[in-house]
Amino acid sequence: MKVLVCGAGQVGSNIARQLAGEGNDVTVIDQSQELVRKISDSFDARGIVGHASHPDVLKRAGAEECDMMIAVTYADEVNMVACQVAHTLFNVPMKIARVRSQAYLDPRWGNLFGRDNMPIDVRISPEIEVARTVKRALDVPGAFDMIPFADDRVRLIGVHISEDSPTINTPLRQLTELFPDLHCVVTGIFRNERLIVPDDDDQMLPGDDVYFIVRTDHLSRAMPLFGHEENQARRIVIVGGGNIGLFLARQIEEEQPAVKLKVIERDARRAEYIAEQLKRAVVLHGSALETDILQEASVHSAEAIVALTNDDQVNLIASLMAKKMGAQTAVTLINNQAYDSLTASIGIDVAVNPRATTVSGILQHVRRGRIRQVYSVRDGGAEVIDAEALETSPLVGVPLREAELPEDTIIGAIVRGDEVLLPRGGTVIQAHDRVILFALRGAIREIEKMFSVRLEFF
Repeated sequence: MKVLVCGAGQVGSNIARQLAGEGNDVTVIDQSQELVRKISDSFDARGIVGHASHPDVLKRAGAEECDMMIAVTYADEVNMVACQVAHTLFNVPMKIARVRSQAYLDPRWGNLFGRDNMPIDVRISPEIEVARTVKRALDVPGAFDMIPFADDRVRLIGVHISEDSPTINTPLRQLTELFPDLHCVVTGIFRNERLIVPDDDDQMLPGDDVYFIVRTDHLSRAMPLFGHEENQARRIVIVGGGNIGLFLARQIEEEQPAVKLKVIERDARRAEYIAEQLKRAVVLHGSALETDILQEASVHSAEAIVALTNDDQVNLIASLMAKKMGAQTAVTLINNQAYDSLTASIGIDVAVNPRATTVSGILQHVRRGRIRQVYSVRDGGAEVIDAEALETSPLVGVPLREAELPEDTIIGAIVRGDEVLLPRGGTVIQAHDRVILFALRGAIREIEKMFSVRLEFF
């Protein structure tokens, strides 16, 4: 597949790295010669220096032969015009654009993005995606990651393992034997900066980050096995009333009317605006780095502090101050990749990375085959894939113990109609089942092939 990536920032470079590593023909356009050179030197991708929406630059990048364009520059307008030019002049079949400004995404202008107007096939809004990620983390206290699959009948959960976990140092085989009716499969373990797909003899150790796939209605039974029985937050303080904070606050007001919500916003005019937009939340004007403001927000009794400003250092310090004052959980927005490895060790419970959420949103539309949903784990170290099995798939009609799954792949759940099946060695996948898999990066291409439409299907 020939892919043209416009923008060599964190998102663009991560997407390019993943796709190039899977054998795709990737070209990256950016105005920064330094960023383009860095990409060309780091992995197998072609770099073009130039303006991503200029026709001559797109032609030089090979847009005429391109299967897909992914426009993720820092400017919404450049992303949108690049897609327009790619459609009109080069007939690029698939165009994905990152659009940050909510002004473009207002439902009143819904017909803006159509093939006869602005021909963008997929729009990714990082702010909305981040707000939804934070909301999911609040919905499952104790989890640093939660993604629903198959209409929320199945969930991927990420949890930290501590000394208090009752199942540490226990082979995973024994957990299956002890809880045979629990629909829960441990699919990934991150330990010592390495992500693995465990086998039956592996154990969970204190300090591990563990990913498991669970039937949604079994989640409350599963969490205590990993040492987590936290109560859902009923008192929440949001730091930062920007687009992400406002979108999250609206979600909480609509979906959880019993939650007592407070928002801290430094800018006076913005504070007045969000106070008008929200129905029940208390909006406080001031800096979250001031103890008096945190006391006024009653962070000492808050179950969750959610720091969502544009400044990583403000988010980190405000979160730590709030936890020291008594807040139980800190959910913190972190843009700088350099901070990723520090957050857990300094007391941040959930670190939300806008880059990772945007990459996951894009990959869902990049994957070939009957792929319903994709979620990227650990900066693309693994993916959780929800795929439909067709009659021609090699997985169909044979017991799982005989199926030739790619190495470093594990099936976490099978969804058949309204039924969720726990995968066992004797389980037989049927045509049109939805299969939820966890696979390390090196296995992704083989997974795509297993769920692709073949000629014999017709």
